[in-house]
Formats: sequence, structure tokens, C-alpha cells
Amino acid sequence: MIFEGSFRAVQPDDRLECGVCWWVYDPAEGDDVRGIAPGTPFAELPDDWCCPGCDAGKHKFMVLPA
Repeated sequence: MIFEGSFRAVQPDDRLECGVCWWVYDPAEGDDVRGIAPGTPFAELPDDWCCPGCDAGKHKFMVLPA
């Protein structure tokens, strides 16, 4: 799966940053605001998931460098 701003496929442990508000999704932490359990890779988030910081869609997230 490749998202806007990405140059490679998203890996299960990749952290991704919202291109609108800079909120970071870390799979190790999940998203307690939206009820996403720790250990959930970004690619497995529900299609209707959106950024807890600004409500941007998944397509606005970019992979952070390791």
C-alpha cells in the first residue's frame, strides 16, 4: 500500500505523519482517541479512520524516515 507523499510501500512498523497538522501515527501506540489498539499497522486502519488532530483522511499521511 502506498500513500500520498510516500516513495515506497508502507511497512507494518512505519510511523506516519499527517501532512495537515503533523500528528504522528505510531503503530506501537495505536490511537486511543479512535479506539485503535497498539500494534495496529497503518495499512490495517479502517478506511474511514481519520487524523485525531485535524480529521484529515489517511491519504494525507506520509511515511516518516526511520
